[in-house]
Amino acid sequence: HSALFCPVEKYLENNPQFAKDYFDKKLRADALSAAFSAPVDVKDTASFKDMNSIQEAAIIFELVQELQKQGSVEQSLHKVFQRIAMIVQADRVGYFLCRARNGIPELATSLFDVTPTSKFEANLVHPQTEIVFPLDMGVVGFTAQSKKPQNVPDVSANKKFCDFVDKQTGYKTKCMLTFPLVADKECIGVAIALNKIGADKFSPEDEALFHKYMNFAQVIALQHHTAYMFNVESRRSQVLLWSASKVFEELTDIERQFHKALYTVRTYLLCERYSVGLLDMTKEKEFYDEWPVKLGDVEPYKGPKTPDGREVIFYKIIDYLLEGKEEIKVIPGPPADHWALVSGLPTYVAENGFVIFYLNVFQKEPVDETGFVIKNVLSLPIVNKKEEIVGIATFFNRKDGRPFDEHDEQITEALTQFLGWSVLVCDTYDRLNRMEWRKDIAQEMLMYQTRCTKAEMQSILNTKEKFDAEPEDCDQKDMYKLLKGTCPPADNVNGENLYSFGFSDFPVSEFNLIKAGIRMFFELGVIEKFKVPAETLTQWMYTVRKGYRDITYHNWRHGFNVGHTMFCLLQTGKLRRYYSDLDAFAMVAAAFCHDIDHRGTNNLYQTKSASPLAKLHGSSIMERHHLEYSKTLMAEESLNIFCNLQKRQFENVQHLFDVCIIATDLALYFKKRTMFQNIVNATEPMPDEKEAIAYISNNSTRKEIVMAMMMTGCDLSAITKPWEVQSKVALMVAAEFWEQGDLERTVLDQQPIPMMDRNCAEQLPKMQCGFIDFVCSFVYKEFSRFHKEITPMFDGLNNNRAHWNELAEVYNAKMKAIEDQKKKLEEEEAKKGKKKKKNRSPFDSEDVMCLKLPPP
Repeated sequence: HSALFCPVEKYLENNPQFAKDYFDKKLRADALSAAFSAPVDVKDTASFKDMNSIQEAAIIFELVQELQKQGSVEQSLHKVFQRIAMIVQADRVGYFLCRARNGIPELATSLFDVTPTSKFEANLVHPQTEIVFPLDMGVVGFTAQSKKPQNVPDVSANKKFCDFVDKQTGYKTKCMLTFPLVADKECIGVAIALNKIGADKFSPEDEALFHKYMNFAQVIALQHHTAYMFNVESRRSQVLLWSASKVFEELTDIERQFHKALYTVRTYLLCERYSVGLLDMTKEKEFYDEWPVKLGDVEPYKGPKTPDGREVIFYKIIDYLLEGKEEIKVIPGPPADHWALVSGLPTYVAENGFVIFYLNVFQKEPVDETGFVIKNVLSLPIVNKKEEIVGIATFFNRKDGRPFDEHDEQITEALTQFLGWSVLVCDTYDRLNRMEWRKDIAQEMLMYQTRCTKAEMQSILNTKEKFDAEPEDCDQKDMYKLLKGTCPPADNVNGENLYSFGFSDFPVSEFNLIKAGIRMFFELGVIEKFKVPAETLTQWMYTVRKGYRDITYHNWRHGFNVGHTMFCLLQTGKLRRYYSDLDAFAMVAAAFCHDIDHRGTNNLYQTKSASPLAKLHGSSIMERHHLEYSKTLMAEESLNIFCNLQKRQFENVQHLFDVCIIATDLALYFKKRTMFQNIVNATEPMPDEKEAIAYISNNSTRKEIVMAMMMTGCDLSAITKPWEVQSKVALMVAAEFWEQGDLERTVLDQQPIPMMDRNCAEQLPKMQCGFIDFVCSFVYKEFSRFHKEITPMFDGLNNNRAHWNELAEVYNAKMKAIEDQKKKLEEEEAKKGKKKKKNRSPFDSEDVMCLKLPPP
């Protein structure tokens, strides 16, 4: 038959186009595909050299399907290796996993003896039967190190070849192909093809085919490696998150601290059992314990010691069994032959501080009554901030049966490092009593308030929508332009003018007040001059807004109004002539922050209630708290609007914050009013404006006195607003005072003063008149003398005083009528000769006046 077909074969070889056309017509695609998918007995080496496109498509389609399957990486790679073994006609194909233990990279057999027809179960290498060797051994190790594929036609002539694995398996390697599987420039495994069937070596064509189809193996390995690394990072994050939340629940007891953290994160460790041995932290024995040694009655200690010189003594072991029924055992004073210590591994780790991995470990039988058998171990020290080993954490048996690797070390090391650092909290707890009050305040601040988030910043400075980029990736000039466009114009903030002393915040939402505040800084011209990052300014202003609590009066609206009045005094009131641009910048910023984190109660209440604030600050209690809060914001890099100032400029800004915020304490107002009046008296007769400017601006003390009085004027500015605004604000102030009075009555069991007593609400007009006369009138009268541009504030004050006086007179007239009626009734009763007079309160009368104010 061969003689008969020779001419035909010769003709087909000389006419390839005719052969192609003929077989395309006569041979069906499904026949080829079926023939290819059937098991093949490989005999002829040339039969696989020229696969047609349909055959190759069938293989590619089959391998692509493997990419979509759920399962282990070994299962997916097994199918690829079966096809590769058939295509390159290799006698065996295998896979080595690259990993690291104890800081040393190594290779371990994962799939072995893969042939076109072999079963996965037979080729999968069990962890207990792995062949493990370092990366500096053999051609496979060289492939992993160099990350370059190798074609070794004759292993006996290759110096890098090592017959270590051949000796273990009894197989004889003659030639081989290797290919590294890489993820992020790190070798994660090496695939090998051994011994070409029907030839002495693999040809270049075989090598090209091997590389071509190893791309599928590369994708599969990378896909599973990425999923595994995601799982590792997710578990590590969860371990840190939960251990952090639990560790600080116990600040005084290290054992409870460790137990809470370790028990909470147990599900993320993926091991069957772990134990924690706690070491005695005593470095020096008591003198009376050393007497027997010095007298020779007791031999000196000669056992192992920790790196810092302590005797290795485990005073307690906490054992967590996670497989089957969960159990937690606490063994105080464990004996040396306890199963967790008998191997000497925890002692060795405590002595040297090394991280230790063990495969196929020492104990082959159950360690205790639970029937638990140790297969592999990861042991590492728990080290505190002082680099002292405080305990040993030992993890037993990974749940998937594999030995622990470097990724398990990362997870457990993150946990043990955190536990070690947390020990410092316990060690220093006794010294924290002096800082307890500060801690309570800080915790309260953190619980109540959070800083501006990225989403909140984007609601104002929307760089993602405008530039499709984060703020840090945008040009500052572009962001300035964007921010200016976002903020309302100064002359039309919901119909209100920022340059007007009569500005009302009521028509403006709290969110738009943030934008209006940013607009004022642009109007001052300080943003670009002092290179304030647009994102920092936005975050600072938003954070300041969030720093104000949602209380009746001393809230964000009040903080904004004080900042706005400072802006008006500088710009409209022409007081900026005495100050530099940096001064103006600091003054407006301080005005915005002046009541941040106000609690709705005054300094006297803080003292009476013995609050932590009162214990921390001796005087100007709330003002010093507002100041510290403001400086805390400045200390945060992303919130420091003064970040680009020089050191001396920044120190000056901090001093101006001190002056401005502390000056809002009304107790200090009466100390500075005479000094301010003297300055006004001195400048009033000066005919030359330059002379007045030099008189104040050249003297830092006078500047600060004027600045302090400006802050008082800003803080009280609600009393100068138009009546329809002022009357509403007055009710809010009174409501907050009454809330404090309720606290004094219920919490402190004290009778509040009339101003704080809601039972004296009818006296509000009278008290407002007294407040204006005693406190406010001097401020605005002197400012109107100082600068005539500020006269509108004084006029507004007088107008409001007239309104309050009218209400007070109505109240007084009504009260006089009630008193007259009461006196008349008493006289009539006396005439009738009654011995007992009826004690009737004027407020029991049906004629008691109901004071009506404009609705808030």
